[in-house]
Amino acid sequence: MESVRALIRSYPSVLLGYSGGVDSAYLAVILRQELGKDRMLAAIGRSPSYPDAQWRIARQLARQFDIPLIEIETHELEDANYLANPTNRCFYCKTELWQRLVPLAAERGLAVLCDGTNADDMHEHRPGRTAGIAAGVRSPLAEAGLTKAEIREASRALGLPTWDAPAAPCLSSRVQYGLSITPSRLKQVEMGEAYLRELGVTGDLRLRHLGDRARLEVEAGWIPWLEARRATITAHLESLGFAQVEIDPRGYRRGSLLERSSP
Repeated sequence: MESVRALIRSYPSVLLGYSGGVDSAYLAVILRQELGKDRMLAAIGRSPSYPDAQWRIARQLARQFDIPLIEIETHELEDANYLANPTNRCFYCKTELWQRLVPLAAERGLAVLCDGTNADDMHEHRPGRTAGIAAGVRSPLAEAGLTKAEIREASRALGLPTWDAPAAPCLSSRVQYGLSITPSRLKQVEMGEAYLRELGVTGDLRLRHLGDRARLEVEAGWIPWLEARRATITAHLESLGFAQVEIDPRGYRRGSLLERSSP
């Protein structure tokens, strides 16, 4: 991992877009180690699309590793393009984030904007990456060629509690493309996933919001477990406003909503 540390040491100072996920948590810690607390700052963008559980993890890790942290409000839910939920929705979200962090970096005298994009992300559907490039954002993990597996291993070596955390994209990523993003739908997703976690489900989990239906995607080993509790789970999710509940027999897979979207 010396390659990414050497790259970071070449930065005068950094403002990091920080979510507390596996990648940004690892990057925040090594930025703090290499640059010191006076030359880096982690920034969380708060909005209804950012889960409270993720926010608590992000704050706790920052406290544990003495990472300077700032929180700002983002307003992507005021953007009609974002609310329409096209397949490039993330572009509008990241545009909003960077439009707020660019002036913040200038105000704080921080020379480089960074995000937690890793080398694996470069081969996936990542429209938000376009917004980052337009804003001049650097992605040191990707630039150094670090994969998710390598970041997890390095995080474990550093004692980061996030080393084995499941991927945790924003709540809007659960809503079927073309179905408008609303605070109430985001809250349905957040409360539904929180309920399943409370029941004991671990690993990758998605409650896909399909309008009146909820589709549950879990790792393969959890599918029989959900099926055995289908009646109880369905009743609870119906109380959140879903008319139907499906358990996807194919299990969790990244980007499954793209399978349902129009070309």
